[in-house]
Amino acid sequence: MKAVVLVGGFGTRLRPLTATTPKQMLPVVDRPIIEYVLSTLERGGVSEVTLALGYKEDLFRAAYPDAVCGGVSLSYAVEPEPLDTAGAVRFAADAAGLDESFLVVNGDVLTDIDVRSLWERHHETGAQATIALTRVDDPTRFGVVPTDSQGRVLGFVEKPCREEAPTNWVNAGVYVLEPEIPGRIAGDRRVSIEREVFPAVAAENGLWAVKSEAYWIDIGTPSTYVQAQLDLIDGVRGAAMAAVAADAHVAEHAGVDRSVVMDGASVAAGAVVRDSIIMQGALIDEGALVDGSIIGPGARVGTGAKVTGMSIVGDRMSVEPGRLVDGSKIPMGD
Repeated sequence: MKAVVLVGGFGTRLRPLTATTPKQMLPVVDRPIIEYVLSTLERGGVSEVTLALGYKEDLFRAAYPDAVCGGVSLSYAVEPEPLDTAGAVRFAADAAGLDESFLVVNGDVLTDIDVRSLWERHHETGAQATIALTRVDDPTRFGVVPTDSQGRVLGFVEKPCREEAPTNWVNAGVYVLEPEIPGRIAGDRRVSIEREVFPAVAAENGLWAVKSEAYWIDIGTPSTYVQAQLDLIDGVRGAAMAAVAADAHVAEHAGVDRSVVMDGASVAAGAVVRDSIIMQGALIDEGALVDGSIIGPGARVGTGAKVTGMSIVGDRMSVEPGRLVDGSKIPMGD
């Protein structure tokens, strides 16, 4: 099994963290997002992955110089300009010479969906394309996918308003495609797989779906970036992971509650960290409060300062002693 993983986005909703690091290279507890994605594919039987890259592609190459990640071999397809989701699939499929069925995965989704079962169902039905579906409370942010009782897709509605959503089963960002699908994608412009390709294939009765209740989260926003990590340390996805890295320092009289403290970070006496992510090498000084927020690599929260309300402090930025940061980003331009 071969796969294309889409990792070319700018990650604008996670700025300022993504100003220096591609979204899929941001750490989740103890390793980059991309390693979770590829490890899941490897467990499902994938052996070769083409990364569809654009933004800061050199950082991926530098991180995996032997072209192996998560137990799979890597190749790279670097877009000369942003091509949107379908354009990226066509570009990567052409670059990799994919001439048989292949998987496509959004690189900002963490999930336990069984890609082997998706693959097998795709070939049972003879579909042109098969998509995994997940159930969400709010379908307005996703591609909504009504199906018949057998799983044939009846339509594909991208980001409907709540009143018009025909179902709360949505596109999970995991697909199996036949090799003819890239050939029907225009190569000279941006093309969305959700807005153009899938609706057209559904109209031809060639699009099928598989519903899954497995763990799934789109990690593209600050709140979901935090939630994905809390799920791991809470044991939602199996055995609970260690919340505090072995070489992090938490003072005896500091309070760290349901939070991740990464390598080299330090939380001083009297500081309180709650429902938050303290990234590599960050410093939380005495009496500071970090609540429901993200402190970037090498950043510092000064004595008595408060960072709350899903604020993000960027790489090596500082919050002055005593300052309140609530629902903001530092630097402010991000």
